[in-house]
Amino acid sequence: MVQSINTKVDLVTNATSHMGLADYGKIMIGDKGFEFYNDRDARKFIQIPWEEVDYVIASVMFRGKWIPRFAIKTKRNGMFTFSSRDPKKVLRAIREYVDPNHMVKSLSFFQVVKRGLKHLFKFKKK
Repeated sequence: MVQSINTKVDLVTNATSHMGLADYGKIMIGDKGFEFYNDRDARKFIQIPWEEVDYVIASVMFRGKWIPRFAIKTKRNGMFTFSSRDPKKVLRAIREYVDPNHMVKSLSFFQVVKRGLKHLFKFKKK
């Protein structure tokens, strides 16, 4: 069994990890970090201490009515993408431990296309 890094737990909820194939499990948010435990395989777990979290990126749709998934960008280990049954509750619990200035919205589809077109037609100045 895996040892939790948290001493006090604020929130436990059902979630899905989108690392490769989807893994179903539980998200645990506590005083020391963010944890994901797989329901079927105890060896598949993700533990991220709050000191390691750089940004929390939320994919917001319909002006904040629906948040399909969110990602946690760490300082050294890359991005971890999750979705949960109640993502607003999860993001509010994360906001207690992560600076609200480091919680951002992801770019929309049209913003990504616009950036790509700008980059494509940008002339290099020498």
